[in-house]
Amino acid sequence: MAEIAPGAVPSPNIWNSPQVYEVENRAVDPDGVLAAAMRAVRPWTGATVLDLGCGTGFHLPVFADEAERVIGVEPHAGLAAAARRRVRDRPNVTVRVGVAQALPLPDASVDVVHVRWAYFFGPGCEPGLAELDRVVRRGGAIFIIDNDATRSTFGGWFRRSLPKYDPRKVERFWTRRGYTREPLMIRWSFQSRDDLAAVLRIEFPPDLADACLREHEGLEVDYAVNLWWRCP
Repeated sequence: MAEIAPGAVPSPNIWNSPQVYEVENRAVDPDGVLAAAMRAVRPWTGATVLDLGCGTGFHLPVFADEAERVIGVEPHAGLAAAARRRVRDRPNVTVRVGVAQALPLPDASVDVVHVRWAYFFGPGCEPGLAELDRVVRRGGAIFIIDNDATRSTFGGWFRRSLPKYDPRKVERFWTRRGYTREPLMIRWSFQSRDDLAAVLRIEFPPDLADACLREHEGLEVDYAVNLWWRCP
């Protein structure tokens, strides 16, 4: 049983199937839409970057290419160990076990925060947001990437998997806390139908995953997201 940092919110997709989640990471946003949108707000060249909920560290090398320092924080010790192995040849990257609600970082020590589909789903994440305000320096930026359930093929699947999810409530939550919403359209692009099927089965209940696969042809899925950002 892997060690989990106290207070962690479970992430069944990557916690239970890290190899399949790696396939999903490779499929997400091949056009670099998300990175371009973040850079337009606050580039990370020469900055200290926090990748919160970094998982196996898929995004750490991308930030490390330009940042002065990159810190990955992940509550699942096994995934954090995998992230360390991924960046073992990157001297400007460190990975720590921790949770959003109690970041293992000093005050005002980070310039850019990247949080992608990890912990932050609106109401209930206030303690983590307070921690981000604590660790981000003046002139920094917080980026939170979340699903936009109001549009796109993936958004429709997401609504079917969580029928009680209220995207308008989530939008109000972020807006009241001073975050700006930038709606973006990205895509999944897979190498095979087997890869698409495997990813659907870690993201959705089995019956829904099979239905989505029957309904959707090809190897690409249009995918709407919200980039929420704030410069404290």
